[in-house]
Amino acid sequence: MIPLLICVLVSLSLAQTNLDILYPDLEHSRTIYITENSLPRLSVVADQSKVFSQRGGNATLPCRIQRDQSLAPNRKMRIKWTKLTSDYLKEVDVFVAMDYHKRSYGSFHGRVHLQGSSPMDASLVITEITLEDYGKYKCEVIDGLEDGTVVVSLDLEGVVFPYFPRLGRYNLNFYDGEQACRDQDAVVASFDQLYEAWRGGLDWCNAGWLSDGSVQYPITTPREPCGGRNTVPGIRNYGLRDKDKKQYDVFCFTSHFTGRFYYLIQPFKLTYDEAVIACQKDGAQIAKVGQMFAAWKLLGFDRCSAGWLADGSVRYPISNPRQRCSPTEAAVRFNGFPDKKHKLYGVYCFKDHN
Repeated sequence: MIPLLICVLVSLSLAQTNLDILYPDLEHSRTIYITENSLPRLSVVADQSKVFSQRGGNATLPCRIQRDQSLAPNRKMRIKWTKLTSDYLKEVDVFVAMDYHKRSYGSFHGRVHLQGSSPMDASLVITEITLEDYGKYKCEVIDGLEDGTVVVSLDLEGVVFPYFPRLGRYNLNFYDGEQACRDQDAVVASFDQLYEAWRGGLDWCNAGWLSDGSVQYPITTPREPCGGRNTVPGIRNYGLRDKDKKQYDVFCFTSHFTGRFYYLIQPFKLTYDEAVIACQKDGAQIAKVGQMFAAWKLLGFDRCSAGWLADGSVRYPISNPRQRCSPTEAAVRFNGFPDKKHKLYGVYCFKDHN
């Protein structure tokens, strides 16, 4: 081992001597760094980080490719759009394109395509937007060894409303909450949607599920039963909860609808079953809670007449506060879940134009 070590040291010494002969002016203490050009040869950018639309409308999510001209043309450049889940734990495939091969996935099938205004335009067009389309989308471009990504949000105009069923408050696990919102022509609201509703004045002292699995509630007027009188206004956060075992209310979100929401004029008040039949005879269906909130918030619907809705609740929408009709605020007033067989009210109906 010792003779081998001596041999190595002698070799290194000879190599150093040769360098001294070849490069007498070389400074031995100088360190030479070799770096590559840090500028990416391909990048992806979006002209806007958020796009606004509504249910039933269309939207174009911007995605533009910036490619170094020194790169050789590549017909196999791959463009992929995915949707991020509300908890950011996974991505859902939306659309993939490579050369002439294109494919859309799941609920997006037949509703998405590339705008393609130029070879460098990877913008995604979504048609016939649904409530579930709301969220963040990722545009990813892969060109050989080069790649780039950008994230764009699709926001929908709509309204957030708190909901609990006939059973009463705090009776919904997360999955029950999802179904309850669907039954009312809505989806579970996101935190961003609840935050915007809070900024618009939503004040609700009961905790409800949000789409990311957290439980929160908005307070504009602090008071003792709602976190304390001396606390600041804001969104109270219970954090993430067990989706199967824990039970709360739910915050739902709905948007514009294609159809007609109206109060059915009748000579007499009706039981729940009579209300359902009355709407059917008029070529409609008894309206859902989400449809009432959408008509109230987005269309300014105003009617000071309590009426049955599909879930068995009785409500009425007031856009212009007045005496005996929500005198202090514009709101959808809630009369509870009366006895379906014996209590008599009017009815709100909905005709779908599809």
